[in-house]
Amino acid sequence: MSDEILKHIRCKVGDIAPYVIIPGDPGRVKRIVDQMDDATLLAQNREYIVYTGTYKHVPVTVCSSGIGGPAASIAFEELIKLGAKVFIRVGSAGGRQKDTPIGTPVVINASYRGEGTSRAYLPAEFPAVADLDVTNALVQALKESGSDYQVGLGFTRDAYYVQDTQLNALLTDCGVKAAEQEAAVLFIVGSVRGVKTGAVVSTDSNIWLEQQPTLAQKEELFFSGERKCITAALEATVILHGAGAHDFQ
Repeated sequence: MSDEILKHIRCKVGDIAPYVIIPGDPGRVKRIVDQMDDATLLAQNREYIVYTGTYKHVPVTVCSSGIGGPAASIAFEELIKLGAKVFIRVGSAGGRQKDTPIGTPVVINASYRGEGTSRAYLPAEFPAVADLDVTNALVQALKESGSDYQVGLGFTRDAYYVQDTQLNALLTDCGVKAAEQEAAVLFIVGSVRGVKTGAVVSTDSNIWLEQQPTLAQKEELFFSGERKCITAALEATVILHGAGAHDFQ
C-alpha cells in the first residue's frame, strides 16, 4: 500500500501526520494553516483539501471533510489508513442554550446521534463519546488562553434545513449545547477504529436567542470564535504530544 494514492483524499503513506485537525469547511483549512509554523499542500480533490506541516514542532495534518456524515466518514477512514491517530474536529455549530452567545467555543464531549452514517458502524444505542484525553487537552488550551468557552453535549444531525421542534426542545432541556453535522460520526468511527477523537466548534447561530443578530454580526462573532477554536485545537496537539500521546508513532 506504500505507493497507493487513496481514492478520495488523494494521499499516500507518509503524507499524513498522527495528529489531524479536521474542519468541515474547505475554506477553514487555510485559516488553520495560517496559524501553523509551516505546511505543505498535498492534495485537493472534491471537498478534501489536505496539508501537512508542524505546529510548535508537532507534526499536524489538516484535512477538510465537507458537510455531513457520509463525506466526513470517508475522510476519517482514509486518514486512518494512512496513519492518523488523533483527530480534532474544528467546526461550526448552532447554539442550543440561551446562555450560549454566538461565537462561543464549545468543546463537544459526546453527541446525540441524530444522523444516519454512524448507524452503519454501530447500533443507535452505542454512545458517541469523545476521547477524554483529547477533550481535556482542548479544555486546558481554552482555559489557558483566557477565552470564554463551554463544554457539553452536541446534537449531530443530517437535514440542515429541517427542524424537529419537539426534539430540539427536549435536547435543550437535557443540556445539549450545540447542533452540528459531523461530531457523532467522528466519535463513532474513533470507537470502531481505535483512534482518539475530540471536537471544538464555534457557534454561528442560536435558535433560542430572543434577539437575533444580523447576518453580518453573526459572521463577525463566529469568525472570532473560530480563531479561538483553531488555536485551541493546535495547542491541544502540543499538550497531547507532551503528555505522551506521541508514543504511538
